[in-house]
Amino acid sequence: MSKQVDRSAGRAPLSRDRVLRAAVAIADAGGVGALTMRSLADELDVKPMSLYHHVANKDEILDGIVDLVFSRIELPSPGREWRHEMHRRATSARDVLRRHPWAIGLLESRTAPGPATLRHHDATIGTLRRAGFSVEMTAHAYALLDSYVYGFAVQEAALPFHSPDTAAEVTEEIMRHLSPDDYPHLAEMATAHVLQPGTDFADEFEFGLGVILDALAGWLPDDDGGGGRVRPGS
Repeated sequence: MSKQVDRSAGRAPLSRDRVLRAAVAIADAGGVGALTMRSLADELDVKPMSLYHHVANKDEILDGIVDLVFSRIELPSPGREWRHEMHRRATSARDVLRRHPWAIGLLESRTAPGPATLRHHDATIGTLRRAGFSVEMTAHAYALLDSYVYGFAVQEAALPFHSPDTAAEVTEEIMRHLSPDDYPHLAEMATAHVLQPGTDFADEFEFGLGVILDALAGWLPDDDGGGGRVRPGS
């Protein structure tokens, strides 16, 4: 009499955490469009109905993987030097989004935020408030920083190159089809900057982030209680 093979032997028991981590792996490999209950069951080598013991539906999975991504972004620490903390948070968020580019369009779209998401937002708000920003300016600063980080992440993910070497190759190929007389400014930018040794588009992130943090610092109240800058148009 033959023995039935136990396919679950040596495999970790199914859990919500395991389901969500498998969902992230699928999204990393093929984007959110590749994530279905069927593909998730196949990834975990279980029957689709088994998933419903741990997640109610795909919406709960999306909420869960967004929270998992937020948990991988370093939390700022209220009470510490705000500029350093916002820089650390922004850099960490960018790194996480480079690993999970599918998450860019989801991070702010879910209506059932999980505990990691809520902790992240609360810590960021708390850091800005402890630094002296008003509630209104904290909202402005948070929106500005996230718009920059997410926007840069979208641009990086869409670029047809992923290193300084390939950037030069792509630029050289484009320039072969352009006349410097017709596009003098593009030609100047390409030859004087993009094609120069050591030029890396990724370095633009630090420059832009520094400009934003410098500008936000100007909106902090003066140490003597002078109130900081006046809002434009007031």
